Amino acid sequence: MKTPSLILFLCLALPTFAQVYTPPADGGTPPPAVPADTAPAPAKPAPASPLGQEIPMLDPSAETITVGGVAIPIGDNRVLKARFEKYLSQPPETDADAAEYRENVADILSAISPFRSGGADLYTGFKLLPAAASYPGDANLCMSLAESIYMAMLAKNNSEALNKLNKSMDTEKKAIMAQADWDARNDKKGELGGNTGVNGKGGGKGGNAAQQDSTAGAGTASLKYADTLRRITEIEGMKKINNIQTEAQTIRTKAQYQVTMVQWFAQRRYEHVLMAARFYNQIWKDGDATLRIDKNSDVSKLFSESLGISPTVASLDSLSNEAIREVAKYIEAFDLMLSRDELHSASQRLMEAYALGEYLGPVATLPLDKKLRIAAYVRDLYELYGTLQARDYVKGKELASRLKTVAKDFPSSKVDSAIAAYTLASDLAIEEAKSHLLARDSDKAAEKIKAATEIWPTNPKLQEFRDLVANSGGIVVARNDFDRLLSEGNYREIAKRQYEFAPAIQGDATREDAFKQIMENLKEIEESIGKANEFSRMGQNYGAWEQLAEIRERFPDDPKLGREIELLSSKVADFTLALDKARQFESRTPKQTGSALAWYLKARSIHPPSEQADKGIQTILDELLPAQ
Repeated sequence: MKTPSLILFLCLALPTFAQVYTPPADGGTPPPAVPADTAPAPAKPAPASPLGQEIPMLDPSAETITVGGVAIPIGDNRVLKARFEKYLSQPPETDADAAEYRENVADILSAISPFRSGGADLYTGFKLLPAAASYPGDANLCMSLAESIYMAMLAKNNSEALNKLNKSMDTEKKAIMAQADWDARNDKKGELGGNTGVNGKGGGKGGNAAQQDSTAGAGTASLKYADTLRRITEIEGMKKINNIQTEAQTIRTKAQYQVTMVQWFAQRRYEHVLMAARFYNQIWKDGDATLRIDKNSDVSKLFSESLGISPTVASLDSLSNEAIREVAKYIEAFDLMLSRDELHSASQRLMEAYALGEYLGPVATLPLDKKLRIAAYVRDLYELYGTLQARDYVKGKELASRLKTVAKDFPSSKVDSAIAAYTLASDLAIEEAKSHLLARDSDKAAEKIKAATEIWPTNPKLQEFRDLVANSGGIVVARNDFDRLLSEGNYREIAKRQYEFAPAIQGDATREDAFKQIMENLKEIEESIGKANEFSRMGQNYGAWEQLAEIRERFPDDPKLGREIELLSSKVADFTLALDKARQFESRTPKQTGSALAWYLKARSIHPPSEQADKGIQTILDELLPAQ
């Protein structure tokens, strides 16, 4: 079976081009006229967005979602939007394996629930974990939970053994203490007088004042009694050491277990957090549920800054339950809004549900037809934003009308007012340019037509003005410069002077086609460079290089693209070396398939999401294992 990454690569594959501008096959490019001695126009600053970047982009205002008073981070919005778009095109997880997995999770939670008849059954819940871990969507987290539980039980058994040892030593201590007390009371010599004579009669002064006392080597003065005291002290010391070891082992095991819980909470795997919390309460019944995490950590700050409390196992359990409920409510709201054709609000609710609980059942099992409606709306919304950025108001008006038709709640006021304002401003500037041209004031006419073109480059009324100045000297110079730059392949300079060339070549189908192709391809290159810069900003240099390398194959002659790749080359040298080695072995005669496959696998180990490595691997596998 092909891996999902390969399928994604094939779906995203695009047709290739030789360079930024590909001349027509019939050689219809006009021959460049003798260029006039004109200097290139200075670079123009990027125009500001006509709407101030405030078009709704299905983008939360902050990179967090608040649940139960705690702000849960959802990651970088750009990455989230990309994953959300991928989710909208994926079929729902409603097959038999997915249903069995969710049933296993429900059975595990039921088995270890405190409300279960007869009490929680840790062993039954533990036995179900391997079956749940076999589902690919679980990412083997249930097996990780099983391992954590197993290690916790081993540590607990060891602690119980130490406690038994302490009890045996305590029994020994009590026995020797009782024996020592008996010896101290009974191991004594009868009487002590002065000096005793041969006949046994006391001689000397005070011989009749007999007194009872211990002698050296007997009673509390004996070596045996001293050894007994030493043994009692030794037992007490050993008990303290065992108690310290027991406490340290318990704390260490709890901390390791809690790290797993916190990690799953940060990954929004709330069902796994619930299972881990309930197992935790069955393993340790001492009431100690405080999370042992650094006070300066992000997780600790989520609770301390939001609620002013220290996080506990119970708080993770409660927040996970709250998050699951919130996701269900988001999906309910989404279904209601979708049934009313309120696609704009529905798309926002669905994205919020996905951002909060992308692994939960209500999100994963959402029918594909509903997601495709949202995908179509979001795609048109992004395209509308792009057309307004490019100042294509004709296309923008068409898209806005379509969005208003399919989405009753589409916020069209800003879009309509912006289109109306900028089209009017462009028309008025063209009329003023005509007036200045009739008054033979060419400088002011050029200034006004330049302003009109910047406001609305595709304004149909520009053709009217072009007819008035078709034979003027400035237009001829601009056409000559355009033809010269086109023959030299200096497409970047054409882009810089686009507002000068657009009215000059208007009406000439061949030149217009060349101009349009150059601008579209350069726009695509700039978008790829922007995406690559975002990858680099997130520390994903391999992904950035692959993004640029893919478009480099289509536009090998663009200098800016080449410079960007060169800047990344030193950072991804190991990855590019592996790809080059693989391709060298693959292109040899005879083909060295094994070595090529090994190098492709090495490249993928360096950068697992690599589409180029996956494509190479799949090509070799298709050759080695052809479809029957």
